[in-house]
Amino acid sequence: MSSDPILRVHGLKTYFYTFAGVVKAVDGIDLQVKKGETVGFVGESGSGKTVTAQSIMRIVPTPGKTIGGTIEFEGRDLLALTESEMQHIRGKEIAYIPQDPTTTLDPVYSVGKQLTEVIMRHQPGSKKYALAKAVELLHSVGIADPEIRINQYPHELSGGTKQRIAIARALSCDPSVILADEPTTALDVTIQAQILELLKDLKQKFNVAMVFITHDMGIVADTCDRVTVLYAGQVCETGTTEQVFENPKHPYTEALLSSVPSLALKKEKLSVIPGNVPNLIQPPSGCRFHPRCSYAKQVCIDKDPELESIGDGRLVHCHRWKELDLKSAVAS
Repeated sequence: MSSDPILRVHGLKTYFYTFAGVVKAVDGIDLQVKKGETVGFVGESGSGKTVTAQSIMRIVPTPGKTIGGTIEFEGRDLLALTESEMQHIRGKEIAYIPQDPTTTLDPVYSVGKQLTEVIMRHQPGSKKYALAKAVELLHSVGIADPEIRINQYPHELSGGTKQRIAIARALSCDPSVILADEPTTALDVTIQAQILELLKDLKQKFNVAMVFITHDMGIVADTCDRVTVLYAGQVCETGTTEQVFENPKHPYTEALLSSVPSLALKKEKLSVIPGNVPNLIQPPSGCRFHPRCSYAKQVCIDKDPELESIGDGRLVHCHRWKELDLKSAVAS
């Protein structure tokens, strides 16, 4: 695994300019991904995970706008590229797997048409070559009878098969980075496990870097090399998956780990995080987690902490991380 990040996001700010006010959906996020590794992006709904992925792809929907920060991919700042230049990267070098493939597969075109269109746009070759590659891709993601599936339409396919097709489309041009946006959320538990296993196998086979967006700490433990924990548009902490699970440094991470159900625990009730994700038009003063944090002091209310490097490649966004003794996933 290369030591230099292939994708580096620094100080990213993406705001939505609505009639109600400015929604600070992503407000200073940092992220690094090295070639061949999987980085988990975890947090509750509304934490900024999907908007970060959309910002990297430069597909933020209106009225959103990326107003600050840098997104470096192989040394190029994606925010400085023209839309025409970005189109050569989007889908070819950085690919996206959506949360719900039904919304991104066109119902009026066959599976083959949609895959070959992507292949022919980014790779030279005949339609015959593109079709052969599409069949090969469907086979590689575990779809039976790909020669038949290639002629079918999205409405004829199950949710699990459509998600496999979305993964095949993401792999179609041999990307360096894949952004997987909660790719198992819309699937039943058995199919979820199959898709997760498939993604792990494909990562090894193609040596592709992956940003795995999820709210499920169990999925992070199973699939990710490193993890970035988000809350209300900001980074709480980053580290290797082992570091974060065994020695969390931010109270929000502790709360997420404590709320994961475990067969080993014989508790009647799960731990819950009190309160709700804040309104990002008027976020709380100081640390954004302080209204829900049992460790909060006056400094947490008065001042926003720095995202501090604490060694071993770890970053923490908390005033009190040195003095807190937080419960690990093992302990909880």
